Amino acid sequence: TGGGHRRAWRIIAEPAAGGAVTAFAIEVTEAEETRDTLRRHVDAHDETLNHLADAVAIFGPSKRLAFHNTAFQTLFDLDPAWLDERPTHAELLDRLRQRRRLPEVVDYAGWKARELEFYGASQAAPDDSWSLPDGRTLRVVRQPHPLGGILLIFSDITDELNLRSRFNAQIQVQRATLDKLNDAVAVFGSDGRLRLHNEAFESFWRLPSDQIAASIDFDALAELCKAVLPDPALWLGLKARVADPDPESRIAISGEGRTIDGRIAAWQTRPLPDGATLVAFSDVTARRGLEQALVQREQALAESQALKREFVGNVSYELRTPLTTIVGYSELLETMGDLPERSRQHAGAIRVAAVQLARSIDDVLDMAQIDAGEMELSLGDVRVCDLLNEAAEKVRPKVEGRGAVLTVACAADLSPIRADEHRIGQALDHLLENAARAVSEGGAVTLTAEAGASEVRLTVSDTGRGIPYHLQAHVFDRFVRRERGGPGVGLALVKALVELHGGWAEVESEPGKGAAFILHLPLGAATTAAPPELQLDRPQAAEAAG
Repeated sequence: TGGGHRRAWRIIAEPAAGGAVTAFAIEVTEAEETRDTLRRHVDAHDETLNHLADAVAIFGPSKRLAFHNTAFQTLFDLDPAWLDERPTHAELLDRLRQRRRLPEVVDYAGWKARELEFYGASQAAPDDSWSLPDGRTLRVVRQPHPLGGILLIFSDITDELNLRSRFNAQIQVQRATLDKLNDAVAVFGSDGRLRLHNEAFESFWRLPSDQIAASIDFDALAELCKAVLPDPALWLGLKARVADPDPESRIAISGEGRTIDGRIAAWQTRPLPDGATLVAFSDVTARRGLEQALVQREQALAESQALKREFVGNVSYELRTPLTTIVGYSELLETMGDLPERSRQHAGAIRVAAVQLARSIDDVLDMAQIDAGEMELSLGDVRVCDLLNEAAEKVRPKVEGRGAVLTVACAADLSPIRADEHRIGQALDHLLENAARAVSEGGAVTLTAEAGASEVRLTVSDTGRGIPYHLQAHVFDRFVRRERGGPGVGLALVKALVELHGGWAEVESEPGKGAAFILHLPLGAATTAAPPELQLDRPQAAEAAG
């Protein structure tokens, strides 16, 4: 030691004449410190390499393995003990070939010789890639080592290549998808430069692809497009959406413009997550023409429907006066004592027919009133059982006259409902009239009422011939031709009256076994229920009356 610091000396002793020994000492403190510093740097460097995910191997000037990290041993699945024996580079290549960890080449000797030629090179060799038999792909980096030899870095880029391949395939699919679109689509980056466009974009603006490629800046491309759509405000607005990084400006907008050749161009923008902006243009000329035609057709249809309703209402009112006269005189003739019996029967038939016609006219007027939204319900507490019994008594003679039985089933404790008694009775009258016409001798007509949680179900069923399945969906349609009586609105009016109460009607029927019409009425009528529209132009369909 000297001055409180350790010092290193190199002592040399040599024999001298006469048995003496000559000794001298050389101070090597600085050399030893330099050697220690270098050793620490090398150890630190090796430790750093050992923590890399890439495989690293260092071969010294003698071409023997001087260092390898853990990733190298793992990548090639080599025996650590064998690696500690410091094999030569050539021995390592042979071992890897035996274990099929090298690319399969025809001339292995020549390939091996080229691998060993990198020693002594002053510059790093170009990166190389190895395709291994197990499907992996390695990137190989060769660099001269500062202390002699070479440093090899192996990176497994299999996943990277697969990801890149899938990414490129996805890009190709997206581009092919864009090219199949009819809309002209362009994507601009946040710098205002065109990133991609589809074929429809070229066709829409009538620009060749090379001209678009030479004008990828938004301003330059907009100047080309203005020759087709000269709307300065439009292009200024689009530029603000494309180039302005302000989030408030990057919002989706849309609009329309007219090209110089008369086309109507609809456009819209969509901000993309990466800061880009998608701009799409569509030729909507035909669509707008069709929409205008549909609007005109709808207006004409509405006017036609109004005329139909007015005509039906006027004709119905005009018919009521002569019908009233016919009914009155027929009743008078029936009461005349000196009228022959046959003439009295004819007068009765005239009265019945006139009453039925008057009722049909009233149905048409009621339907027109519902369609016009002018019918108001006179709501009150309705005793359902009393209503059913009254309706049954009206039709009982007709049912029993056909040799059938009429039955009413209603629980005595059924609570009253809030409804228009006259209108519900009107609906029941229509259903019972249909049932009476449907049954034959030995049949039955049943009128029932059942209480639900929030509704009352009124059912009129018969054992008649039923309704064919293909007609059941149209049984409530309006002005549909029936097997008996020709066109009518009876069942359609039933449905409309029930819906006016906030309820609904349905039919259940099995052909040959009868039919059941079910009215679902809420406990309290919904006076704001929206009635359906009168559809006078519905195609007629053959239908069996229930």
